[in-house]
Amino acid sequence: MSQLVQAIPSSPQRIFITGASGCIGHYVLESLIQNSEHELFLLLRNPDKLQLDVTNQSRVHILQGDIREIEQFSDLLGTIDTAILIATSWGGAPAIYDINVTANLKLMTLLDPDRIRQVLYFSTASILDRQNQPLREAGQVSFDYIRSKYQCHQKLKDLAIFPNITTLFPTLVFGGDTNKPYSHISSGLTEVTKWIDLIRFFSADGTLHFIHAKDVATVVTYLVDHSPQAGDSRELVLGNSALAVDDAVAAVSHYLGRSIYFQIPLSQSLIDFFIKLFKVRMEDWDRFCLKYRHFTYQNPLTPASFGIDNYCTTVADLFQATGIESKQRKTR
Repeated sequence: MSQLVQAIPSSPQRIFITGASGCIGHYVLESLIQNSEHELFLLLRNPDKLQLDVTNQSRVHILQGDIREIEQFSDLLGTIDTAILIATSWGGAPAIYDINVTANLKLMTLLDPDRIRQVLYFSTASILDRQNQPLREAGQVSFDYIRSKYQCHQKLKDLAIFPNITTLFPTLVFGGDTNKPYSHISSGLTEVTKWIDLIRFFSADGTLHFIHAKDVATVVTYLVDHSPQAGDSRELVLGNSALAVDDAVAAVSHYLGRSIYFQIPLSQSLIDFFIKLFKVRMEDWDRFCLKYRHFTYQNPLTPASFGIDNYCTTVADLFQATGIESKQRKTR
């Protein structure tokens, strides 16, 4: 089913959204505007960062404020049917804990347990192990972003509205265009094209999942009106099927018209050599990732999981969506 609006029944709600000025937030806002009749309340610290024009959208309300001062919106939060919590801080203690843990938990306590239908809370798949259980190392590493997400997740069960919380764990998120900010990883795709002539000759033991922000938004828009039922999991990993790193390199090489004649296995000693050669700064989390390598999850979801067409399923889809031209050799 290619049109999301056909898959979702119309049932207007009052929806409170944080993080609408980020990459995922832009796609979620656009999807809800195009595919629903819901009334949207956007909490934005800096409204100027919102690149979508909502001036003619009477059902979209911009609330300028800091999530760390969420109490000023307590009366409004008591009237909200669904909350979509995307806002996050990527670094800088103590602000990162004030936002990613304290403020998000405080916001959820201000929602009315008797009214709220669902909270769609964004975490990250990085805090889960291969069985979709909390990854112990994620709560111990010195990387503040990962640890803060782990800590908030651990405290969700103490909230009165916990039965109504659907936690979303995005895997590697790509996205961005002329009217939306690029995700951190999408902004690096052009660098991949510059280094592919070197990268393609190395083999790495690893596995990953990815998803485009537009597909994340499609899932969110669907879940707004189709919350998990009793007995269903409320912890959902968002991502396409697992992809081996070597297969990803092969797909990129093919898309860019490069051949792979041989590959040198990237052993730990060789990795350590490159780290020293290029003076790469390595944190505890980076070193853990190099050893863990296979970031795979059980039952990852995309729009296709709900009978809706995916926007990006393959590596080629990602490059095409980013505007990087294919250089595949055409055959007759």
